[in-house]
Amino acid sequence: MKFYRLCKQEYINDLSGHGAEINGGRWNNKGNPALYTAASRALAVLEVAVHVPFGIIPINYYMVTIEIAEGLTITKIEIPTLPDNWNRNPIAKATQYIGDDFLKDNEHLILQVQSATVSGDYNYIINPRHPDFKTLKIIMTEPFEFDSRLFKR
Repeated sequence: MKFYRLCKQEYINDLSGHGAEINGGRWNNKGNPALYTAASRALAVLEVAVHVPFGIIPINYYMVTIEIAEGLTITKIEIPTLPDNWNRNPIAKATQYIGDDFLKDNEHLILQVQSATVSGDYNYIINPRHPDFKTLKIIMTEPFEFDSRLFKR
């Protein structure tokens, strides 16, 4: 199974979830490490693009392809179980608590969540503290250049 992560060059080998631990995210509060990945390269691009102000083209990014052993179970969050505002900004505390519970329970390595950016597509939150985390392998890193049309007004 492959997952994708788009990040700055200095973080291409960092799968620790430390960035999310410092900043928090839609599916975790500060203090809980989580590795955010996407089901496709295209979704990884959009998940970065929505956080960049118009007119600024991100530079020095790399696409990281991560492979995880087949057969690992994935916990799924279904939309009907989420609060109405789960995909809005500012981020709903309820989704952070769901992710925190997943991370702290440490029962599964991967949490599948709907993308708040692209309805019907999935992001995967990976728990760096899970025993199966060691099965992750970076199989490719490649420079990524954003299409400037994504950032025009």
